[in-house]
Amino acid sequence: MAKKTKHKQAYEFKSSHIPIYIMLTIGAVIAVIPFFYMFSTSLMTLGETINKTLLPAKAQIGNYSEAWNEAKFSRYFLNSAIITGLTIIGTLLVVIPAGYAFANIKFPGRSIFFMVLLATMMIPYTVIFLPNLLMIRGKIIPWGSHLNTLQALIIPFLAAPFYIFLLRQFFMGIPKELWDAARIDGAGHGRFLTSIVIPISTPVILTVTLLTFIHSWNEFIWPLLVTTTPKWRPLGVGLYSFVTEAGPETQLLMAGSVITLLPVLILYFITQKYFTEGIATSGLKG
Repeated sequence: MAKKTKHKQAYEFKSSHIPIYIMLTIGAVIAVIPFFYMFSTSLMTLGETINKTLLPAKAQIGNYSEAWNEAKFSRYFLNSAIITGLTIIGTLLVVIPAGYAFANIKFPGRSIFFMVLLATMMIPYTVIFLPNLLMIRGKIIPWGSHLNTLQALIIPFLAAPFYIFLLRQFFMGIPKELWDAARIDGAGHGRFLTSIVIPISTPVILTVTLLTFIHSWNEFIWPLLVTTTPKWRPLGVGLYSFVTEAGPETQLLMAGSVITLLPVLILYFITQKYFTEGIATSGLKG
């Protein structure tokens, strides 16, 4: 019977690492405190929130159903699900071909276009609010107002420069031999992209999907500007209207915040393996 060999552990504890552990622990505690406060407060009574107790004497589970019904969260939740789902689909349909084109298709001015694309990432997010809002209102291009529509909530976010950059970096790492073999078989760029590139790019595509989901689901300022009725308002704006209606009922506000946060946490825990793998394998190849 073969003897089992004892493998040396890849990591060894060193006393010099103690300051690093302390800093990481402090950082983790600071990051967790707001979530702990939110969840704890969501289970309190109004009196306990006023007295600023650390933990509820008895968990008030009914705060969640009360927040859901009082703020009409079912409508806002459905709106967010529709807006986020369509935004993810539209973003992938735009950024995947764009990233592939910048990585594998040589066309006149490709480098210049890519530099301009990267330059747009340096523009502050709030700077583009006004021109986008004027276009949605039909002030710049005479196509009529699109306030309170799905188009206004989705289209401005489809061509995301960072996602195009991320996909381009990953696609550049795909061996050129695969493209040569595909050409020998008579495949063009379209077939190569759909049959070979996309299947082997699952981690980075899931990363883009997760980031798009988080951004769209948590969006607040833009929907607040382009919606004036509850018809297509998402959860972020719904939570804001709940604050103005509920006043000082902090326990209901925190319950609504937990409801808003749960889908993001669930999706992240499901896809965290692919998320870290997608970021790690994208690299920074020029």
